[in-house]
Amino acid sequence: MDKQLQINAQHGLHGQLSVPGDKSISHRAIMIGSLATGETHVHHFLTSADCLATLQAFKNLGVQIDRQGDEVVVHGVGMHGLKRPEHALQMANSGTTTRLMMGLLAGQAFESRLIGDDSLSKRPMRRVADPLAEMGASIETTEGHLPAVVHGQTLKAADIQLKVASAQVKSALIFAGLQAPGHTVIHELLPTRDHSENMLKAFGADLTVSSDKMTITVGQTDQLNAQTVQVPGDMSSAAFFMVAATFLKGSDITLTNVGLNPSRRGLLDVLVQMGGHVEVNETVSAGEAVGDIRVQSADLHPIALTAEQIPAIIDELPLVALLAAKADGISTIHGAEELRVKETDRIACVERELGKLGANVKALPDGFVIDGRTPWQVNDTVLDSHGDHRIGMMLGLAALLVDQPLTLHRADAVGVSYPEFFDDLNTLLEA
Repeated sequence: MDKQLQINAQHGLHGQLSVPGDKSISHRAIMIGSLATGETHVHHFLTSADCLATLQAFKNLGVQIDRQGDEVVVHGVGMHGLKRPEHALQMANSGTTTRLMMGLLAGQAFESRLIGDDSLSKRPMRRVADPLAEMGASIETTEGHLPAVVHGQTLKAADIQLKVASAQVKSALIFAGLQAPGHTVIHELLPTRDHSENMLKAFGADLTVSSDKMTITVGQTDQLNAQTVQVPGDMSSAAFFMVAATFLKGSDITLTNVGLNPSRRGLLDVLVQMGGHVEVNETVSAGEAVGDIRVQSADLHPIALTAEQIPAIIDELPLVALLAAKADGISTIHGAEELRVKETDRIACVERELGKLGANVKALPDGFVIDGRTPWQVNDTVLDSHGDHRIGMMLGLAALLVDQPLTLHRADAVGVSYPEFFDDLNTLLEA
């Protein structure tokens, strides 16, 4: 689907907005609620294509799940109550669903086949299958990709050193560890988002985390207890409006009830480093930090990001590139090679698509060099999401900085995580 983009937002963004529920937490609420005993009530569930793929997969595994809008009730079947699916489980475009379910299904008493769309079928899956094999898991991939077959069987505890900084890989091992006799120890390469750990502890799992958050110990858990989960607003969705409000003159917006998990606050830190005007009113709800974020427009300084900072901002890096393309100087981003294996090669896509607008973005193997002092000059009016939701939304913001009509090809990709994105953007533009 092609979409004509709003351009030249002279008055900036204004008003207050509640962004959709956190994608990471919504996925996990369905998964953990399905394994629990009792009814788990999920409020403000994200009804995006990715999260609905998770919901449907667990229905196909025999779990009764009732949904009315963003209110969901999961009738948990217990740790051993899932049933062998009659057909292949469709992961659609969701890497989170795929990788976490590999660990979850590895210890079940049946075989499952996982399939996905063309984009997901190009993403690497051995990074999950190989460490799970250390626990005795049997997972067949197709040359390291989907389709994959998970041969559920008895697992064994293990001591595993992760080779990539990935919350998805870590979470897959945690789910496997819940089903393995003894205690599994997982050592992180760098700290990554800890939503799985937080939620599983709330549901009663035998799980501990070291003080430096680098080591997770998971014991076999026979029963999880159903909970009520209030999903906060997704920081990765809020990030788009935070960025737009920063670079659009005259902007002043407030985003309410946004998740402020420390592992997800990277963009807030980047905005402050770049001279942004950000105020945060923080509280705690069900073990997760949440709060309201006020953002006003500001002049931007360049930034230098290194590998240690990347895990907390991995999903927002295309937006950081956009900020850097309007900053007063040269910015560098290193240690972000993970972007090469997302829904698309996001490093190549950012260089190509922002280049169409005249931005001075040079791709590196692991990041970017970006000179924000270069005036933009549109040389191609047709932009392309490349089927990647975050690239599509980032380009929707970039269009606000030019004065020529632009078309976004494959704009429907934004529905993977934020179906209402363009409507919400227009609401803030028109306030």
